[in-house]
Amino acid sequence: MQIARVKGTVVSTNKAERLNGLKLLLVKPIDIETFEEKGNVVVAIDAIGAGEGEVVMCVGGSSSRLTGVTEGKPVDQTIIAIIDSVDLEGKRIFEKYKA
Repeated sequence: MQIARVKGTVVSTNKAERLNGLKLLLVKPIDIETFEEKGNVVVAIDAIGAGEGEVVMCVGGSSSRLTGVTEGKPVDQTIIAIIDSVDLEGKRIFEKYKA
């Protein structure tokens, strides 16, 4: 699993039939130690209704095809959760909603 930030969307009107109706988002991995974005932006199928700017959890490979939305689909990266907060070694390093 990988934590990432949603950076944008992909629109594709012509695609493999099994991808019809699936929302495609661009995500950039986040380094869990520094909570800074790192690496390349990749395309992920949105299985949970994420939006731009949100911090999400992604799975890749065969695990990406194990959700109700992606089962049996030709996908290699799926967003499976929207992150509310992250605590690392007793310290909160990310919080979606600040009071």
